[in-house]
Amino acid sequence: MPIEIKMPALSPTMEEGTLAKWLVKVGDKVSSGDIMAEIETDKATMEFEAVDEGTIVAIAVPEGAEGVKVGTVIATLAGDDEAAPAPAPAPKAAAPAPKVEAAPAPAAAPAAPVVVAPKAAGEDRVIASPLAKRMAGQLGVDLGKLAGSGPNGRIVKADVEAAAGGVATPVAAPAAPAAAPVATAPAAVPDFGIPYEAEKLNNVRKTIARRLTEAKQTIPHIYLTVDVRLDALLKLRGDLNKALEAQGVKLSVNDLVIKALAKALEIVPKCNVSFAGDELRKYSRSDISVAVAAPSGLITPIIVDAGNKTVSQISREMTALAAKAREGKLQPHEYQGGTASLSNLGMFGIKQFDAVINPPQAMIMAVGAGENRPFVVDDALAVATVMSATGSFDHRAIDGADGAALMQAFKNLIENPLGLVA
Repeated sequence: MPIEIKMPALSPTMEEGTLAKWLVKVGDKVSSGDIMAEIETDKATMEFEAVDEGTIVAIAVPEGAEGVKVGTVIATLAGDDEAAPAPAPAPKAAAPAPKVEAAPAPAAAPAAPVVVAPKAAGEDRVIASPLAKRMAGQLGVDLGKLAGSGPNGRIVKADVEAAAGGVATPVAAPAAPAAAPVATAPAAVPDFGIPYEAEKLNNVRKTIARRLTEAKQTIPHIYLTVDVRLDALLKLRGDLNKALEAQGVKLSVNDLVIKALAKALEIVPKCNVSFAGDELRKYSRSDISVAVAAPSGLITPIIVDAGNKTVSQISREMTALAAKAREGKLQPHEYQGGTASLSNLGMFGIKQFDAVINPPQAMIMAVGAGENRPFVVDDALAVATVMSATGSFDHRAIDGADGAALMQAFKNLIENPLGLVA
């Protein structure tokens, strides 16, 4: 029977998205893993891969359609073993694009029993999501031995993670978010007769606006600033770059700052936490979310376990992640999570700034430009290269003294940088 292709939830917070572009048309044959469309989520523009094989017989939602609810049928696929009906012409995009609403559905579906991972009829092939397949290959997990918890027994990311960790991951409904202040419709903004051009917000910008407003309204921020001398770190960076030149690696100051923040969180674990209602989550690994300016808006790819990686590893990963972020190609697991964040505006000449915490994290480090300043060195006034760093802390989870200890540890690591490569 025909297979309905539905608007996927490409991030945990996604409720609707924009079908930015179709990469297939009616009559095209697709296989599992083929890229079918580009979908703009609340985080980024992402590629949508086919799961099943067959022929596209109908496209129900035109490219450019906004507000397409998760679960809405966007196309229909006929399997290879059935006759495809006469294809209907793809709908033409309207201007402006229509708001597509999904049919109402129950609030929660009953939990389905765990079934053995299915195989396609006549084939020795396990059915799993493309992401689950990639993760299984990276983690050395045998998909043939897993039971899938997804629709129709399909193996999904959580199943692979559970197998890799050796602990079953229960499928549970997401916890209800904490009550946020009731938002009222914004009043019309007068233009006072000034010429202007109105640009509609994309989904990423809407999400940034919502999350940052929520963060400032619900998280009591405390800000702590230190001035850090960079001369020793700059010298070490130069020496390392000479040694790594043959490997094609060129370290940035930011790479070393990422490492310093991760190590500081290991030294002061009371700051590597998050506030979760009636519990405090204490993390045993330092995953650093790094702010990157992308065309669609700010996004924070993650350097996982940065404290245990070499600075050359961090440099390679950061270069690759930043490129994917600017192209809108980051996968959810590359930007979801993190235990603390780093925002660096030094390349713009910004001296010092206070960053907004990225919930549910409990701290973010904001660093400015290194500049020549009068500085006391060995009890004498001298000129040194100095950078201002400001930590923003969630005061519900982190006391001021613990935040100060983290800033001190960060300063010591930057000023005595051999500890970053030991």
